[in-house]
Amino acid sequence: MIQEIDRSRLDAMSETKSHQGVIALVAAKDYVDVDDILNAAADSGRPPFIIILDEITDPHNLGSILRTSNAAGVHGVIIPKRRAIGLTPAVSKASAGAIEYVPVARVTNLVQTIEYLKKQNIWVVGTDAAAEKPYFDSDLTGGIALVVGSEGEGIGRLVKEACDFTVSIPMAGEISSLNAAVAGAIVIYEIVRQREEKNRSVQ
Repeated sequence: MIQEIDRSRLDAMSETKSHQGVIALVAAKDYVDVDDILNAAADSGRPPFIIILDEITDPHNLGSILRTSNAAGVHGVIIPKRRAIGLTPAVSKASAGAIEYVPVARVTNLVQTIEYLKKQNIWVVGTDAAAEKPYFDSDLTGGIALVVGSEGEGIGRLVKEACDFTVSIPMAGEISSLNAAVAGAIVIYEIVRQREEKNRSVQ
């Protein structure tokens, strides 16, 4: 995307101060296509395990989610092109190196991407404080794409409507929401737990 801004802002952004009126912002890591993530899942021999982030703007949240995703064996993360942080140096630092190992796809339309994933027999599960069912009472053992929204707004209405179902994290204290990275990690590891339990029962 091309954005016209004042020269004073360019001066502030430029390290050399000789920008000639143009500065390019590039990702700290190349993005992949959604199909690359699906192919990685197929090659792994495990059910697809994908994280979708809706309007996450904080680099520390994205970096932390990438770190958790790598630890949990997530096949890839999908983020929107607009109103969301990309793969910046700050995200890279916060991920503690996980940015190098977790494929990230950046898409124009999250709802269309969700519909595409559903056609690949992937259940799309949204995290939503208003959901009636807690995350641990839902079957999360098949192909799953977990949607995590921003800390303040949660997942958007259209994205929520596109999900197959939503789950909540019970809150017993006075604070009504969790940091997005923490909320994501809780449900990510419930998916890991359920899958390992199912594998043990099959064996």
